[in-house]
This record gives sequence, structure tokens and C-alpha cells, in this order.
Amino acid sequence: MRVIAGEKRHLLLKTLGDLSIRPTTDKIKETLFNMIQFDIPGKSFLDLFAGSGAIGIEALSRGASSATFIDNNDRAIKVMNENLEHTGLSDRAKVIKGDASLSLENLSRESETYGIVFMDPPYDKGLYRPVFERLAKSNLIDGKTKIILEVGLKDDAEGIEDLGFKITKIKKYKSNKHIFFEKV
Repeated sequence: MRVIAGEKRHLLLKTLGDLSIRPTTDKIKETLFNMIQFDIPGKSFLDLFAGSGAIGIEALSRGASSATFIDNNDRAIKVMNENLEHTGLSDRAKVIKGDASLSLENLSRESETYGIVFMDPPYDKGLYRPVFERLAKSNLIDGKTKIILEVGLKDDAEGIEDLGFKITKIKKYKSNKHIFFEKV
């Protein structure tokens, strides 16, 4: 796995090497960032269920002003911090160990609004719903925030629109898809 583009392009990133954690492949990451490349510069980026931190690091490399990474796995936090150190992006990053949904409540107290929120929870567990519930009630997003959810192909994110979000785009790949949302 590597940084695809931007100031840190071509730098290799560590992965967790755990079969239960499926990092977003370089090809899918490249496609995703090609779709959002003009939305990134100068924006703050929130990477939920961050794993190795590869998505948030890509955003920083492409000009995001800052990135906040949240994951509850000790090994993921260690690898994420190593990747941030290796890329020299630690100064624009905040790493939080904790449950994604619960961590949002603490973040809300800091009154930062994120330009892009990316979440890649374990598939088929519905872990994104409580995150959307918290986001809907928080000051972390506004009507301009792009929210991107990575899920398995069979997941349709049912009920998220009832929380005050609208689907703006769906991009399918061989094994998963990205669903883009905005707050209404």
C-alpha cells in the first residue's frame, strides 16, 4: 500500500497484516480520490474506522489542512502513528483511540466542522448507523460536508436518509462500493 498522489506520493505505508481488516486497495483509493480531488485542498478530513490511516494520509498528501483519525484497535493506532511519522504528516494529524460513534461526541466539543468525512466500518455489522445518528446532531458537519461510506456491495445504507442525509452518488467496485452523502 502506498500514497497515490500529492506531496507524499509513492511513499509506502504499513498495513496491519490482519485478514480481518481489509484495507482499501490502491486502485479503489485512486478512483475515490479522483472523484473528490478538488474538494480536498484546505479542508479538514475525518477518517473513521481509520485502520492504517491510508485514506486520511492520502487526503493530507493531496492538500487537506488537517486530518482526524479514529479507530478502536490498538495495533491500528500504532501502525497509523508509524505511517504518519514516516510520511512526515504527524503535525497536521490528530489520532484518537476509541469507538467512532462515541468519539464524535467528544469531537463536537471542539467545534471544528469537517469538509470531508470518510468511514470504512467492518462490513455487514451496521456500525455506521450510530455514527450517522451522532453526525446528524453534531456541529461536525454542515450542508457542504461530503460524507463517504465504504460498504459491501449488498449494503444499501437503509434508513440513513431518514436521519437527514441524502445520497448524492454511488460508486460500485468488484467487492464493495462508496456511497456519498450530504446533510439536508
